[in-house]
Amino acid sequence: MENELKLNHFDENGKAIMVDVSEKKDTVRIAIAKGRVTMKRETLAFIEHGEIGKGDVLGVARVAGIMAAKKAYEIIPMCHPLMLSKCQVDFHIDQRKSQIHIEAVVKTTGKTGVEMEALTAVSAAGLTIYDMCKAVDKEMVIEDIHLAKKTGGKSGIFINER
Repeated sequence: MENELKLNHFDENGKAIMVDVSEKKDTVRIAIAKGRVTMKRETLAFIEHGEIGKGDVLGVARVAGIMAAKKAYEIIPMCHPLMLSKCQVDFHIDQRKSQIHIEAVVKTTGKTGVEMEALTAVSAAGLTIYDMCKAVDKEMVIEDIHLAKKTGGKSGIFINER
């Protein structure tokens, strides 16, 4: 069946493989991932006013996200090592919902996409926020990490309108 779902990280015998991308063309590839951390209002206020004893929470989380994107291939077994040309991690504070929204934009020119790098950046940024604030709020929730958009490659543009 032509539209049958095919998982390309397995060979014909069901063994895990790293996909061979050697015959693919280099294209500009961009991925945007998003997620959020929900917390107590007091915790959000501490972050905004720089009152978390471990330092600048969002500054450290930004660096953690960028570092994680560059190392995604080291923690995701079938992920290719990539030369990233851009990695940007940004935050938006939602006072009303007591949330910090995280967005990562990752770019490369190559044979395979950067979705995993963007998702890893958001995950690491969220985990860093949790780590730096857990002394005051163990009930924080890291949630809704997802690929929001990707461009480039054979499959073209993907937009996840959540």
